[in-house]
Amino acid sequence: MTKQNIIGLALCNVLGIALFLSWYLPPLHGFWYVPDCDIFFTFNHWIATSEAFLYFVAFTNLRPFDAVAFLFMLGIFCYHYRQQDANGRRWMIAMGLTMVVAIIIEKQFDMAMNFHRPSPTKYFLDAGVPVVKVSELTGWPAKDYAGASFPGDHAMMLLIFTCFMLRYFGKKTFFTCLAVFVTFSLPRMMSGAHWMTDVVVGAGSIACVVLSWMLLTPMSDRIIAWFVKHVPWERFGRIFAANNR
Repeated sequence: MTKQNIIGLALCNVLGIALFLSWYLPPLHGFWYVPDCDIFFTFNHWIATSEAFLYFVAFTNLRPFDAVAFLFMLGIFCYHYRQQDANGRRWMIAMGLTMVVAIIIEKQFDMAMNFHRPSPTKYFLDAGVPVVKVSELTGWPAKDYAGASFPGDHAMMLLIFTCFMLRYFGKKTFFTCLAVFVTFSLPRMMSGAHWMTDVVVGAGSIACVVLSWMLLTPMSDRIIAWFVKHVPWERFGRIFAANNR
C-alpha cells in the first residue's frame, strides 16, 4: 500500500463513521431532518400538482424499471469487456464476482444495524400528515412506501459498481457511472420510498468504510486473483478463448 492509499483509507473510514454518527446520535437525526423533509415534501407537492411528474415517478418506481439500471451497468461493463482479450475477460468476470463479495459484505453491515426506519411516506401518513402516494393516485404498483428504508439497498449496489469502475477504469468511466447512480437513486426519493439520508448517509457511510478497505488496500486485487485462479475457466473455453481473441 502506498502512503496515499493509507491516508485515503483513514479519511474514508473517519468520513463514513462521522457521517453515520451525525445522523444516528442527535434526536430526530439532527440537521439531516430538515433537508430530508424539504426534499420529500417538494417532490410530494410536485406529484400532487403535476400529472406528468406523477406518472414519470410512478413509471420509474415500477419493479421492472430496476432492470433498466442493471442494463446501464451491464452496458458499461460490456463496453470494457469487449476491449479485453481472453485473459482480460476472465479478469473482468472475476472483478464482477468480487463486486458480489462487496455487496454481501455491505449487506452484513445492513443486517447488523437492523434499522426499521419507515420511509417518509409511511412516516408522515402514520403521523397523520396529509401526503399523497403515487400508487394510489395512479393505480400502478409503484414503490412508494416501506417499513424499513435505511440504508438504501438499491443505491448501495449502484454505488459499489461506481466505485469499482473508478478503481479499475478511471475517472471517465466513473463519471458515467456516477450519472447512472444519481439517475437511478432519485426515483425512490421522489416517490417517498426512501429518505435522502437513506442514500447519502446509509449507503454512503457503509460504502466509505467497506469499499475503502476493498479498493484502497490489496483486498479486491487478491479476491480477483483468487477467482481468476480457482474458477474452472476451461469449462467455458469457447467463451474465454476461441470466441474472445
